[in-house]
Amino acid sequence: MDTIGFLGGGNMAEALIKGIITADVYKPENVFISDIRAKRLDFLEKQYGVQVVDDNAELAAKVETLLLSVKPQNMTEVLQDVKDTIKKDTLVISIAAGIRTANIAAVLGDIAIVRVMPNTPALIGEGAGALFATEKARPMMERAKSIFSAVGEAVVVDREELIDAVTAVSGSGPAYYFLLTEEIIKAGVELGLPDDIARKLVLQTAKGAALLAVEADKKGETVAELRRKVTSPGGTTEAALKVFADGKFGPLIAQAVKKAHSRSRQLSNYSG
Repeated sequence: MDTIGFLGGGNMAEALIKGIITADVYKPENVFISDIRAKRLDFLEKQYGVQVVDDNAELAAKVETLLLSVKPQNMTEVLQDVKDTIKKDTLVISIAAGIRTANIAAVLGDIAIVRVMPNTPALIGEGAGALFATEKARPMMERAKSIFSAVGEAVVVDREELIDAVTAVSGSGPAYYFLLTEEIIKAGVELGLPDDIARKLVLQTAKGAALLAVEADKKGETVAELRRKVTSPGGTTEAALKVFADGKFGPLIAQAVKKAHSRSRQLSNYSG
């Protein structure tokens, strides 16, 4: 089994560490991590049995797979730390938003790079992540996929600019659902429901609807079909959906997702 190192020990790194160890993709003794926060490293070492390394350059020299899980604004400094010690056959995986593979290659040289856009449900093992591999990294794609499949669904895109679309749809997507859930809870309270009851009902409805949609998809049934099934002619659901339609809910969602896509492209400095 190869070794993996995490540069940065934030929440997403912890989710991935927990996932790959639980799924037996890596053994704890083959997982290395560095972070500027000593207390954070101490926690991760005690919680998961991983190997703590104090120096980024030292960590890069130890591992076959190097996962960049630092904040985008810290990426340049971290890449400079490891450029002289990283092995040329190392697989580099970046989950830093807005950092293109070309930016990484400009510092590390001709090396295998996979760029990934994960999302926050990975924290509970229900993430949705999309991966793009440079040509040199394509033979290593299964290794990269195994890491992100350990915390949810992992798909591959064949063009790097599609990562911006992924960011708009699933990277930012949880916030869209949280906003809808938040507003339905508020509406329930305005109708007289106690806050705790409104919250429990709405959260369970959100969970149940999502699980039902996933199961239906496995059988080839679309979410549009599910919506039609629950919408009786002249009923309460139809009345509510008419309000959404009159308020141009569909176009508004499309506009929001396109805005997120545009912003992602700006952050990535993508012009191709």
